[in-house]
Amino acid sequence: MICVRITRSMSGVLARALFYPTLAYNVVMEKVSSRRWFNRVDQTVLLGALPFRSMTEELVQMENVRGVITMNEEYETKFFCNSEEEWRAAGVEQIRLSTVDLTGVPSLEHIHQGVDFALKHREQGTSVYIHCKAGRSRSATVAAAYLIRIHCWSPEKACSMLAAVRPHVLVRSSQLDVLKKYHQQVCGSGPNSV
Repeated sequence: MICVRITRSMSGVLARALFYPTLAYNVVMEKVSSRRWFNRVDQTVLLGALPFRSMTEELVQMENVRGVITMNEEYETKFFCNSEEEWRAAGVEQIRLSTVDLTGVPSLEHIHQGVDFALKHREQGTSVYIHCKAGRSRSATVAAAYLIRIHCWSPEKACSMLAAVRPHVLVRSSQLDVLKKYHQQVCGSGPNSV
């Protein structure tokens, strides 16, 4: 138990130390490669990187975003992103499901909360922006769970679909493990769980 706490603590320290360099890397890659800052997964979900304040109007006006799922810890969004109050003033509801960068895995509880939030917006005909720092792992895990829930796809198929839309998605084995547990909870092992 003590080793787990030390490992988590070290992961958190490493994530903080690498935050600014990796954020800068993401900005550069968006400028010099075919990577986009965000990608639309379906009529409801957009999967992306940190939604900078300067993006608010585009997300609200052009993409119909009325919900934001923030997978970041607070220090990651403090200086660059809207606060919950700023999102609210723009007509957007935000939930924060804090997960450590680099090595973190969203909890099953957070995955259920995120998917339920996205489904609420799906029913309302509005869009949800699911993000972490790069829109690759933490947020992709929740987006994959959303696809699992609405299609009863296997975790592998959901991740493959996300990678087709956003090629730099990287769902690690520990994240895939939690998606398998989520799949079992919401789909069981019926005929649609392919």
